[in-house]
Amino acid sequence: MKKIKAYILQWFKAMLYAVITVVVVKAFFFWVYVVPSTSMEKTLLPGDLIFVNKMAYGIRLPITPLTFPLSHNKMPFNNQIKSFSDIIQFPYLRLFKSEVQRNDVVVFNYPREYDVPIDHRDFYIKRCIGLPGDTLKIKNKKVFIDNELLPFPKNVAFNYKVQSNTKLTNDTLLKYDITEGGRVGGIGFYQLTLSDSAKKCLEKQSYIGLITPLKVDPTGYADYIFPFHKSYKWNIDYFGEVVIPKKGKTVVLDTLNIHLYQRIIELYEGNELEISGTDILINNKVSTSYTFKMNYYFMMGDNRHNSSDSRFWGFLPEDHIVGKATSIVLSVNKNPTTKNKYRWERFFSEIE
Repeated sequence: MKKIKAYILQWFKAMLYAVITVVVVKAFFFWVYVVPSTSMEKTLLPGDLIFVNKMAYGIRLPITPLTFPLSHNKMPFNNQIKSFSDIIQFPYLRLFKSEVQRNDVVVFNYPREYDVPIDHRDFYIKRCIGLPGDTLKIKNKKVFIDNELLPFPKNVAFNYKVQSNTKLTNDTLLKYDITEGGRVGGIGFYQLTLSDSAKKCLEKQSYIGLITPLKVDPTGYADYIFPFHKSYKWNIDYFGEVVIPKKGKTVVLDTLNIHLYQRIIELYEGNELEISGTDILINNKVSTSYTFKMNYYFMMGDNRHNSSDSRFWGFLPEDHIVGKATSIVLSVNKNPTTKNKYRWERFFSEIE
């Protein structure tokens, strides 16, 4: 009997040490995440299991310590129950901090989930195109940083209008690695999301007529585009010019640009803000300027017309950054119309 108890105790200790090790590694060093959406196609595909280096930009210490081990925001056995308690909240602290580099593919917590602690907000993955202090502008899909053109990522994709003399079946589209879009309007008219390589393949087909980019009015105001104010007539293809906030930088405030910075001042940096006529009150004091406490970033998906990114929700605070996506561990094809469940060619490939 004693031997059995000793064996059980030894087994329990081994399991406990294993769980502790996994929890520590997940919290501070690295982890793997499954890509859920198409916002980074064709760089990343839904079903890609990616390796994320949490030390790449420094180790973010836990903000919500009372969390069920190996969970995120819901209990593993019941997704209706929270897996954490926010009774105790630690301030943001990152050890051995290093800077995000332009064009890094970054995993971060979605900043607009205000009712959830930062480290329990949903995971997003985008490419960082704008760094703190940059002046950013998007003109006719092209990104300019400090008035210099930023080259497109290798696998960038946009929406196009396509005319075809024959029906484009799913099999035909999959042949050219086209997974988004479909028929619009009359017979033979399609709107498809195309990478440069897919567009060139289609153009070579005798049954394909015109392929034209989706056109957006340069002066058209989209009320769903940040900062959601009619004074900023911006849209998905024409955005800015805007200066990305940088820690320690002071900006002069007025009743126009406050729409760019209100969320930062009030929600991300924890101040009380009120607009009274032409006066801007921060913590009950009339303020004509504000000095940022954190660095901020501008994120975009490589699937430029099908990505919920900084054009839609604004600047990304540094305390939301989880780590850098470095490689694809494996890839499972979730498309039910394909015969190949695994994308073997993507296994253990680097993320560009």
